[in-house]
Amino acid sequence: MDAVVLSRIQFAFTVGYHFLFVPLSLGTSLFIVAAERRYRRTGLPGDRAAADFWIRLFTTTFAIGVATGLTLEFAFGTNWATYSRFVGDIFGAPLAAEALFSFFLESTFLGVLLFGRSRVSGRFYYVSTWLVALGAHLSALWIIIAGSWMHTPAGYEVIDGRAVITDVAAAFLNPSVLPRYFHTVLGTWVAGAFFVAGLSAWYLLKGRHVEFARRWLRVALVVGLGAALSMPVVGHWHAVQVAETQPAKMAAFEGIYSTGGNAGMALVGWVDTEAEEVRGLVVPSLLSLLIGGSPDAEVVGLRDFAPADRPPVQLTFQTYHLMVSLGVYFVALMLLGLILWRRGTLDGHRVFQKVVVWSAPLPILAIQVGWAAAEVGRQPWIVYGELRTVDAVSAVVPASQVATSLALFGAVYALLFVAWLRIVISLVRRGPEEPGHDAEGHVAATAGGSADPVHDTLDARAEGA
Repeated sequence: MDAVVLSRIQFAFTVGYHFLFVPLSLGTSLFIVAAERRYRRTGLPGDRAAADFWIRLFTTTFAIGVATGLTLEFAFGTNWATYSRFVGDIFGAPLAAEALFSFFLESTFLGVLLFGRSRVSGRFYYVSTWLVALGAHLSALWIIIAGSWMHTPAGYEVIDGRAVITDVAAAFLNPSVLPRYFHTVLGTWVAGAFFVAGLSAWYLLKGRHVEFARRWLRVALVVGLGAALSMPVVGHWHAVQVAETQPAKMAAFEGIYSTGGNAGMALVGWVDTEAEEVRGLVVPSLLSLLIGGSPDAEVVGLRDFAPADRPPVQLTFQTYHLMVSLGVYFVALMLLGLILWRRGTLDGHRVFQKVVVWSAPLPILAIQVGWAAAEVGRQPWIVYGELRTVDAVSAVVPASQVATSLALFGAVYALLFVAWLRIVISLVRRGPEEPGHDAEGHVAATAGGSADPVHDTLDARAEGA
């Protein structure tokens, strides 16, 4: 493989690995706020233990996310020197703002959460949870501003072979920023909700930390369903924007080759690239209706673009539809959970709990394939309409060096993942340090009997029977 392909693989690997941790950080930050808010309201030691538990899990994930994110910035200067020269004036400002206004905000007040529980007031500590969550979401905004400009460049001029900002507002609020930001954030909320739900369901299956698990499974179901139901609304907004500003990508999403009205939308299928048609279950006219508000609305097809300007259709189509299918599954699972809760059977429904445990990683998969659809669908451009990917690599970095660094990254990232996984497993096994519970999360016995008077009463009745 040549240096271009290897550089693309390396960047995809590093950014994909980095984004294993970012969604969990953003998603669990909501539960830190919710847990600390509950502790502020009740003052119960168990609620404080829950807040501390989510903070420990958040911190572990945040630390790995920060470490893996640094690699991406170095890659711009090593493997993508031509690209860096072209976009340096554009990228510098949002990346600097992310470090100054977001990362430092998040990391500073995370320090308060880790070490300030007994050193600051309860109100300041609670406000710190909000500031950590705000910092995480602001960080995502600045990164998405930079990334979105590559898809929909605006507010610039090309001077001496470099893109130079001429309108800061237009560049930072380019057409895809807001829909992409809200789409991404909702995805991280779904990921956080499934992570919390999966842990809670696992505790219920094991009979450990039962009250904690019951409470947070229900909270996760509400958050997850709300975010999952909001996703189609924001997704529609984003799709309309893509159809307007990146019509080749939209055509690849649905395997549309001919421009015209009554464009159908595939529910499942396979693109026959030789026949230039989708084979599968296609709803007639649905894409035209959703994009243009009418079955007759025109949708641009791939034949309007030269073959060299078309994205890889099959990969774009399949990753996009897998993302959508997973989104439907998330709504169905969260809704089923709330129905079981309403009927009073959620806590004892072991089949549902097992499904939730095994489904916990799926939102991360949905985010990954959604990112793949967006980035592959932009090809062959690294900056849409301005700079091709093949022209953006470093001319002096040979393929052998890229391959070597890719192998080293793979080895180091594997070690980091094992370290993160071992820490998370240790934290989960230990669970929230609730008073009156043993190391396994069961109610601890005391000299006078059980720590739980309800269990004492039940045991006495059982003995009397």
